[in-house]
Amino acid sequence: AAHPPVATMPFRRYVELGRVAMVNYGPDYGKLVVIVDFIDQNRCLVDAPGMVRSQANFKRLGLTDQVITVGKTPSKEELKAAWDSADVEGTFAASNWGKKIAKKAAKMKMTDFDRYKAMVAKVKRNKAVRAAMAK
Repeated sequence: AAHPPVATMPFRRYVELGRVAMVNYGPDYGKLVVIVDFIDQNRCLVDAPGMVRSQANFKRLGLTDQVITVGKTPSKEELKAAWDSADVEGTFAASNWGKKIAKKAAKMKMTDFDRYKAMVAKVKRNKAVRAAMAK
């Protein structure tokens, strides 16, 4: 008898110790943090180098694909060592999510003249595409 196909879980990012998350609301908005302990089913303790360990609601965290190896409530030194060895910021910056944030920040930093140059380049590119498609 053939076995039924094994079901795969639809989720890949689980709330777990060492999971790297991005704060999506509140005073720490945009910061990368690590889940270091659980308080209850709605809240956890988060920490990151250069940040005071604090509690966060799960609704205010966006889970990333990264998980670093830390024990429950590690010391600041242990957390910093694990953070650096996993190159959390570099790995996140290389991800699609990180690239999207960097792209948005670069667009926000554009001056009026930069926007004008981008518009002119877009017009030239579209004109070349139309000419190539007409052939």
